[in-house]
Amino acid sequence: MKDLFNMMGKMKEVQAKLQEAQDNLVTIIADGESGGGMVKATANGKKQLVKLVIDQDVINPQDQEMLQDLVVAAVNKALQDAELKAQAYLQKSTEGLMPNIPGMDFDKLG
Repeated sequence: MKDLFNMMGKMKEVQAKLQEAQDNLVTIIADGESGGGMVKATANGKKQLVKLVIDQDVINPQDQEMLQDLVVAAVNKALQDAELKAQAYLQKSTEGLMPNIPGMDFDKLG
């Protein structure tokens, strides 16, 4: 019974550490660009777009589709990089905390 209480206490500690790590994802910054740097997007580890910069030379009312494609490409690159950085951060933040339970994949949390 004592082992059960110890394990439950450890799980609460793990939950607290994981929540703290997830809260800190907002500090992770990732960039993506397209059009040779004419469109730049910045996202955070929570996969939120936080900044978008569009070079004035690419703004052409006659070619909105190209601009839309460049924005989508830059944002997708930033979000992809943010996800990779967030996964690495969460893995590092919870390293050694997760119990080894057969059949449970704690690396996929977050």
